[in-house]
Amino acid sequence: MDYLKGLNDKQREAVEFGDGPLLILAGAGSGKTRVLTHRIAYLIEKRGIFPGNILAITFTNKAAEEMKERVSNLLENNVEDIWMGTFHSICVRILRRDIDKIGYDRSFSIYDRDDQVTLMKECIKELNINKDMYKERSVLAKISDLKDKMIDPDTYINQNYSDFFSRNVGELYALYEKKLKAYNALDFDDLILKTIELFNKSPEVLDYYQRKFKYVFVDEYQDTNRSQYELIKLITGRYKNICVVGDPDQSIYKFRGADISNILNFEKDFENATTILLEQNYRSTKNILGVANHVIKNNLERKEKNLWTDNEEGQKVVVESLLDEKEEARFVASKIMELMEKGYGLGDMAILYRTNAQSRIFEEIFVRNSIPYKIVGGLRFYDRKEIKDIMAYLKVIQNPADNVSLKRIINVPKRGIGPATVNKIEEYATEKDQSMYSVMENIDEAGILSAGPRKKVKDFVHMIEGFREMSQNLGVDEFIDKLVNGVGYIEELEKEGGIEAESRLQNIKEFISVAVDFEVKNPNGSLEDFLATISLLSDVDKTEDKANSVTLLTVHSAKGLEFPVVFLVGMEEGLFPISRALDSESELEEERRLCYVAITRAEELLFVTYSKIRTIYGRTNYSLPSRFLDEMPRKFIESSTLKERKRSVASQGFTSPRETFIQVVDYTRRPKERAANTMAHAGDISIGTKVSHKKWGTGTIVQIKDKDDDKELVVAFDEVGLKRLLLSLAPIEIL
Repeated sequence: MDYLKGLNDKQREAVEFGDGPLLILAGAGSGKTRVLTHRIAYLIEKRGIFPGNILAITFTNKAAEEMKERVSNLLENNVEDIWMGTFHSICVRILRRDIDKIGYDRSFSIYDRDDQVTLMKECIKELNINKDMYKERSVLAKISDLKDKMIDPDTYINQNYSDFFSRNVGELYALYEKKLKAYNALDFDDLILKTIELFNKSPEVLDYYQRKFKYVFVDEYQDTNRSQYELIKLITGRYKNICVVGDPDQSIYKFRGADISNILNFEKDFENATTILLEQNYRSTKNILGVANHVIKNNLERKEKNLWTDNEEGQKVVVESLLDEKEEARFVASKIMELMEKGYGLGDMAILYRTNAQSRIFEEIFVRNSIPYKIVGGLRFYDRKEIKDIMAYLKVIQNPADNVSLKRIINVPKRGIGPATVNKIEEYATEKDQSMYSVMENIDEAGILSAGPRKKVKDFVHMIEGFREMSQNLGVDEFIDKLVNGVGYIEELEKEGGIEAESRLQNIKEFISVAVDFEVKNPNGSLEDFLATISLLSDVDKTEDKANSVTLLTVHSAKGLEFPVVFLVGMEEGLFPISRALDSESELEEERRLCYVAITRAEELLFVTYSKIRTIYGRTNYSLPSRFLDEMPRKFIESSTLKERKRSVASQGFTSPRETFIQVVDYTRRPKERAANTMAHAGDISIGTKVSHKKWGTGTIVQIKDKDDDKELVVAFDEVGLKRLLLSLAPIEIL
């Protein structure tokens, strides 16, 4: 096969590149996956590299599966020897083999967010900390951030010893880590950190993988955090044949710990690195690409490149101003129905928004108009109670030390082991520094339960032990089928009856189908392999696939996806860009990258909408069009509302749509916060007070009105005349 056929000059250069560090700067829609897969195939077929010496790392299972399928199609021989997967799945493979060298059992559990929350509740209760001040998810978010930065509990406690709140977070972090170890469990961040720890503490293990992986590929390199960067540096330390693909202009996960400097500093971090730019876009029309290029060029923290395309010019980008979010949703719904008449399918269309809260009004309008839709990031199949219950059973069978999963299913379905019994077992286990299951295995010796509860506990242990033995002898699909029937889950739902119970039964049957599919793809796969596969699914991986439905998702979730038609909604200052980014240049640049990602998801048609008034979080406010609209050249745009506004304000000399509106709306602050802000400034202003506005210059307050828990100001600006502003939101300074 000609592995260079159909590639452009730059793509061919990347595929044929020899040894050493290689940075492929791949613009949106420039065929990066094609280049990666062809380079892997080229190494194997033309240069004789053994597939087992290649490691390819992605950020989602879908991306890994797509890459594996493409490489398989290019090669006639089996590609199973290639290590191809997400950072987390690759680390799981390494840890399953050698984690015992750092004091864990190889049958460790992987805790998802719900498991982590349950564990954090235990920690807060045990330390007797105010649960109203220390919310589980907030503390866990902080811990995840610390783990991304590779800061351990003791270091954090010492750094914040004089700060009571932070010190308590550090103590919770320390106890959380202790309990994870006791339960033989890892959270997602640990999968990478423990692999790094293993490499650092076991030189022979590191040497094995450095020798094994002669060629390492990393997709979406701009999204790597510090721990991922450290892992890559360790693995590539011997041969330094690292090929990373990414685009600084699409670095949008700073809130998850992504560090854009990893890709910006690649040439400094890896000596004698070569950089190849992929600038030809195969996805979007010239008009869409023109808008994207002009928006992103306003960022300073980037590597210069300019996307171009041989695609047709296409329709101009439509920018529409609507009265409020209801009219915005109706506009989108009517356009969808109009496009369906022109031959587009519902699956061709996506609605992108900055925050999840914006989806509600679209859902309501779509239901009213019988437009099928799916939400990326909504309640997903794997997040449903019955599925999590069955997963908990599987985790306990694989790893009995997993107290969190054990407590979830010890009395599900009901078997007479109530909270009092569970509490006694847990307290005794904590006192003896044992797992709850080990206490239950020796419940007679513990002497903490009366005869009735003791028998029920022994029956439970006997059941689990039977399933543990069964799991060794059956395929994953057959075993799960026997499990859901054997524990009485199916029987209980059948007795319950009703629509909800029937729906849950169908979900369990669908879960068995997942196991069947796993068995087909992994004929030698074990129960722990199956659990790892499910545990490591991302939000996008988990989304149910409804081909004939409109996709609703945040811009963050849209990364890596593309649609013939995109509606980018809510383009208002304070919403997109989000208000918290307005005072930080680096965060504003991230918002602009997010806008660039949103624009470049569109292949043929792009509609951008914003509202004059928006009600969100229970508050109604006037809103300013996003500054990013100002950065979109008018030659690429068409809009009836823009034309109307231009005519109506021409005599005043206005050119920007933003100048016809009133104030920046802070959508992320609750009314009480805004009220507090208002009261803090109210005493400083009166009629006649001189103020300065960042955009409109100096002016004089000529009227003040009470408005709910806020104050509305009318300011006569020297250059632009009268403007109305809400005090809590107005970007003004008192002179």
